[in-house]
This record gives sequence, structure tokens and C-alpha cells, in this order.
Amino acid sequence: MSIRTILVPVDGSKASGAALDLAFAVGRLFKAHVDVLFVKPDPKNAVPMLGEGMSGAMIEEMLEQAERDAVAQAAGAHALFDGRTRAAEVPVVDSPPGPDALSASWRETEGREDEIVGRLGQVRDLSVVARPLGVETATADQTFNAALYETGKPVLVAPPRAPAELGRRVAVAWNGSAEATRAVTAAMPFLRRAEAVTLLVGENDEDGDTGVADLASYLSWHGVAATPRVFAIDGRSVAEALMAECAVVDCDLLVMGAYTHSRMWEVILGGVTRRVLETAELPVLMAH
Repeated sequence: MSIRTILVPVDGSKASGAALDLAFAVGRLFKAHVDVLFVKPDPKNAVPMLGEGMSGAMIEEMLEQAERDAVAQAAGAHALFDGRTRAAEVPVVDSPPGPDALSASWRETEGREDEIVGRLGQVRDLSVVARPLGVETATADQTFNAALYETGKPVLVAPPRAPAELGRRVAVAWNGSAEATRAVTAAMPFLRRAEAVTLLVGENDEDGDTGVADLASYLSWHGVAATPRVFAIDGRSVAEALMAECAVVDCDLLVMGAYTHSRMWEVILGGVTRRVLETAELPVLMAH
């Protein structure tokens, strides 16, 4: 797999600005095209469920305000795109073939962001999204889930601040699951470029056969020298221990499978995926 096309939804917020910066960083690594998407909300969907006591004038006023809000958000998102492309000197190219370098395009449409990201992401190599939990944007979680479940492609989750480096030191959270396997496959372009790759296995997983030695051998056939490393849980949550270990190995990208348990199980009881999405301060490449 190569990374030639990247989808990044933006809404003008600080979080989506971080996602755009990260998408540009990936685009530079792989000479890829970044398709920047703004989805203007349909005012009818933005208005809360109407009560029987509301007059026609009140409904019309609410719809007009929702339209004004959508127009203002669109202007903010486009200003973000213009400012970032100028600052980073990214050429704007609307159709292929583009330059043999990073390029970008602007796409604006109307509807539900999650539905459109799910559809467009199917024909992109990678989606880059803002961290969906612990941010102000209400649709971020829905957009992340659409990118993860509906596209069949990997998702790169942007931290609140874009990293100074990307992909030099990669950590893989390995537990032998199908989700982790798919994440490793999706991350292969990054792994081949990395100066150091560490395969992180929680001590609880090591009690069973995670196949980490087999994974290291598999990667070596692809020209990737990877070092297995078992880390202690020590009474912490797995996510907390994993994030601490990422700091120890000083990685600038984490690769992991998403929702090894069902998403509903993690929503109700908590889980590694949700905790990482809440707290990660580095980019996380996920696949399900």
C-alpha cells in the first residue's frame, strides 16, 4: 500500500486545524494529495426537534439563524484552508495528476459530515481526523466512527498540537488481534520509513501467545527492523501504561487496532481505544 490521497474534514476549529497540519505533514512524507473537506450542515438538521407550541415565525427564525451559523462556519473553515496552504506553501490542485510533491484541494458540500466522510474515505488511502473525544466539536466522534467503520481504510487521529516530527520513531501496540494486524498492514508505509520501530506488548498479553516474535519476523521480510518490548501494567489501566511506554521509547507515532472489544462494550465499560482517544498527545494510526 502507498499513501497518495488523504482526506481531512475541517470545520474551522483549532482541533481541525491540527488535523490539517498533520495531514500536510503526512502529505510531505509521501508526496500525497490532501483533499480538504468542509461539510456545511443542513439548517433543517441543525434545528432541534420542534415543539407543538412553536409558531411558524419562530421556526423560520431558527432556520435563518442556523443558516447564518453554517455560512459563518464555512467561511472560517475556508479561511483556515487558505491560511494553512499559504503558510506551508502548499500548491492547490483540483484534479490529477498533481505535482510530485504535497498538494491540496478544497471541497465544500452540504449534508451530514459523517456520511460524506464515510463515502469519500472509501476512495482515499487515509483519513486524518481531529481527536474525537475531549474536543468541543460535537460531530467529531461521529466523523471518527464513520472514517473507522465505513471507509475500510486507516484513520490517523491528530493530537491537539501537531508534532515536530512524524514517523521517525514508531510504536506498534500489539496484542495479536485482527484489528492490530490490520493496523500494522495500514502502517507499512510509515514502518518502512521509520528509523526505529518498537512492538509494545503489555505484560498481561505476554502471558498468552501474542505472536510478537512472528510479527517481528514478518516485518523483517518487508525490510523493517522491529524490536519487541514488554511493558508492565503495574496496577494502571492498559491505556495509561501504553501511553507512558510511548513516552519512554520517545515515539512520534503510535499504531494500534481500534475497538478490539465491541464499541458499545468500550462505551459502557471503558477501554483502551476510548482512553487513548481521550488522552493521546501524539498521532495515532488506527484500523478496525
